[in-house]
Amino acid sequence: MAVVRTILRLLAALGLAVDAAIHARLAGQYDAVTASVSEGTLFRVEAGAAALAVVLVLAWRRLPGDLFALLTALAGLAAILVYRYVDVGAFGPLPDMYEPIWSTDKVWALAGQALAAVTLLPLVAVAVRARFARPSGQG
Repeated sequence: MAVVRTILRLLAALGLAVDAAIHARLAGQYDAVTASVSEGTLFRVEAGAAALAVVLVLAWRRLPGDLFALLTALAGLAAILVYRYVDVGAFGPLPDMYEPIWSTDKVWALAGQALAAVTLLPLVAVAVRARFARPSGQG
């Protein structure tokens, strides 16, 4: 089972690293899309969160870090899909980020986030189950 967990962690880290690299590389191109916050800043936040998640998944290996990584991946997935298919417009401090195309970078970021989410789900599920399982003999 330890080998499976290690493989899942490596795959999750790979997906998150792809996400971080793409968002960091593209951030400057989106600085002009602004409201209170620029889309470039949001890309940098996503890149930083994904990079931190890589470290947590590989080095810390604890439920809070895995949850952070999973939520980072799921939030990124949601953002890509919502802003690809729905013209939300500017919303609060967020700029209008509607972009109804599939670029190669968007596909790779989506794939990285999906890989991270799919590989982190079982890790989180097992950890949550273990944390809340009743001790043997109590019931």
